[in-house]
Amino acid sequence: MTTAPRPAAELSADDARRIALRAQGFLGSPDRRAGVRGVLRHLGQVQLDTISVLARSHELIPYARLGAVGRTAVEEAYWTEGHAFEYWSHAACILPIEEWPLFAFRRRAYRDRPHWGHELSDGAYDAVIRQLRDEGPRTATELGGAKNKGEWWDWSDSKIAVERALMYGEVVVTERRGWKRVYDLAERAVPEALLHDDLDDTECLRRLVRQAGEALGVGTRADIADYHRIKGEAFDAVVADSGLVPVTVAGWGKPAWADPAALAAEPRGRHRTTLLSPFDSLIWERARTERIFGFTHRLEAYVPKHKRVYGYFAMPVLSGGRLVGRVDPAREGGTLVARQVSLDGPKAVPAVARALREAAEWVGCDAVAVERVDHPELAAELVKSLG
Repeated sequence: MTTAPRPAAELSADDARRIALRAQGFLGSPDRRAGVRGVLRHLGQVQLDTISVLARSHELIPYARLGAVGRTAVEEAYWTEGHAFEYWSHAACILPIEEWPLFAFRRRAYRDRPHWGHELSDGAYDAVIRQLRDEGPRTATELGGAKNKGEWWDWSDSKIAVERALMYGEVVVTERRGWKRVYDLAERAVPEALLHDDLDDTECLRRLVRQAGEALGVGTRADIADYHRIKGEAFDAVVADSGLVPVTVAGWGKPAWADPAALAAEPRGRHRTTLLSPFDSLIWERARTERIFGFTHRLEAYVPKHKRVYGYFAMPVLSGGRLVGRVDPAREGGTLVARQVSLDGPKAVPAVARALREAAEWVGCDAVAVERVDHPELAAELVKSLG
């Protein structure tokens, strides 16, 4: 019987919360010189999603940490000079190019299994590769059309082929253009020093577990494995050699691991006050969010309208290291509209007002309107705080 390793530290719940905030870039002064690329490399990934209310999620994530960085600058930071690529991690994510070798385990796994049941005509795969080689980066539409005349999932042969090549690693997504993926050959887009599958599965997983632990600061087995969607058994096999250290956290009731550098540095500094994308890695895992912040959050975009509690794209409000409310935003011309505001009591009002004002300015709105507040008696105070 294997003896569990002795914890390197015993953390209070507040210790763990502050470590997580610091690791995710919400406590202390951000590295503005590194900018958006620094945020990406620090987090190890930024999740993509189709929903755009204030902005798309991959824009909201650096905004939440750095403040009002220009939206055009965000896109340029991701997609120019070969700094990043898109691949399947926690979901469809933007990843720093240095992580290309770490996903060799996933590319190999995709090569060994069918591609979502899509059938592919003979010669279609080679035709797409040949077209990319001859014509350069292309969208699926430019490769011959993304779909047939049926439903949205009725992909064309060229779309099936290029997505299969993406999963195998022969093709890379190098940018999003009008939200369409732009595909190029990996041999052109990935620096030669990184273009390899030399790392075996164990080494890929070991490094990804370490990266996830550093990005989270402290986490349970499920927290860390979920960051790059690694199986729990794979986590078990590599965590002892990952460099993360076992810890206990008061109230968690589960074993945890921490980045030793996070334990060595006192997590202190200025807290960010900001709206958070529901796809932000600080809060995307519901059980972890409840454990750390005592805050239950669910994305309701896919919930029938009459069953929504907090709104279509309710964004948690972070302030003082706590989640103090939610805002379901929309834009109407030059006005940011808070369709619904949910407040954690009167003390949350100034923080929510500040978060709304800053977000409005960032997206170019010159006014904020409030439609509903879950505590009606606080509505007037919120409007007054908005100025």
